[in-house]
Amino acid sequence: MEVEKEVKNKVLFVRISGEIDLKEADRLRREVDEVIENYPVKDIVFNLKNVYFIDSSGLGVILGRFKKVRSLGGRVYLAATNEKIKKLLELSGFFRIMKGISREEEVWEEKAHEA
Repeated sequence: MEVEKEVKNKVLFVRISGEIDLKEADRLRREVDEVIENYPVKDIVFNLKNVYFIDSSGLGVILGRFKKVRSLGGRVYLAATNEKIKKLLELSGFFRIMKGISREEEVWEEKAHEA
């Protein structure tokens, strides 16, 4: 698993490639939490375009970060999911509590509507 993190205007973009499984989930959690604790982050965009497998531990990391940013008044966006991962997220109920977007840039459109 490869993870790229970038903060822009209080939005943390997390771009993940590969598998998010039990072996990698704890590292992903630590890396994302470190950014949340050290930078002014309100919202998170998980870009899952290049994720080809995610298990329950990976879903748990995303859900845990959702709870963390929601407690700060923020939102989590799930961007660019491929069809396999999108179906898993739908069945798991993630799109009922998190916003699915096609492209990362859509987060700015969403935030403009909130203002």
